[in-house]
Amino acid sequence: MQLKSNIEIIKSPLNFTGGKYKLLPQLIPLFPDNVETFVDIFCGGCNVALNITANKIICNDIDSNLIGMFSFFKGKTYNALAPKIKEIINDFDLSDTCELGYSHYGCSSNNGLAAVNKAGYLNLRDFFNALSKDNDSYYLYLYVLIVYAFNNQIRFNSDGNFNLPVGKRDFNLKMQEKLKKFLAELEHKNIFFSNDCFSVFPADSLSQNDFVYADPPYLITCATYNEKSWNEQEEKKLLVYLDRLNERGIRFALSNVLSTDDKVNLILQDWLGKRAYKCHHLVFSYKNSNYQKKKKSETDEVLITNY
Repeated sequence: MQLKSNIEIIKSPLNFTGGKYKLLPQLIPLFPDNVETFVDIFCGGCNVALNITANKIICNDIDSNLIGMFSFFKGKTYNALAPKIKEIINDFDLSDTCELGYSHYGCSSNNGLAAVNKAGYLNLRDFFNALSKDNDSYYLYLYVLIVYAFNNQIRFNSDGNFNLPVGKRDFNLKMQEKLKKFLAELEHKNIFFSNDCFSVFPADSLSQNDFVYADPPYLITCATYNEKSWNEQEEKKLLVYLDRLNERGIRFALSNVLSTDDKVNLILQDWLGKRAYKCHHLVFSYKNSNYQKKKKSETDEVLITNY
């Protein structure tokens, strides 16, 4: 599978920790050609799936809020959503620098809009956390929260409440363009969303013409998103799942980290050493990810394939 130089890489409308946007020029050429169904089994922000060519694309993730929001977006146009987004922005007295500029709010792009939007954002967050998922606009409110949240990320606490603090940006031109392009990709690609744990994803429905990509939380990194949700047991379950795909002749690729600083993923290392899978070592950059800021040259990020 080739990534043509004249094709623009589409970026997710949210900043999902561990997203593969910057690695796509290395990853996609390592993916197989002639894929009938592409399954992104830990789709996250969908950066990979958005840039894949396949007859059918399945984006799966265990995060029901994430999949719910993406499913809400499917079939919607930017022209239909933009006025509703603007209405929420106005209702909660949030900034609109695309319309009014930074000077209107007495600040600049450098110092950001956190102080300007804090009160309105907290009101919006409280409103959203009290909102029923049955509300037709639930996921639209969630999207606006993400736009104004810290680093455009998504995070819920154990009580099911969105709990990120206010961020520095708003629904600026860059965010608008990302949403436009994301919605356009959903419209012209055959994309489906599912909300399963990877271990129960119906692999029996896949054939040798299909391809599964797995980008799980990395066991030996210290990102906040995998501190509680991913452990050695989950890592082993995933590797068993991938072996089963291999036994059925289904192609797969696994993104992971073999080592970082003084840590080694011994489970992955042992599994890889006992199999004939290929290990491709990548050159990566997560400049905006705090959990990777000290791990530039010491991290061995890999793509493991069975083809």
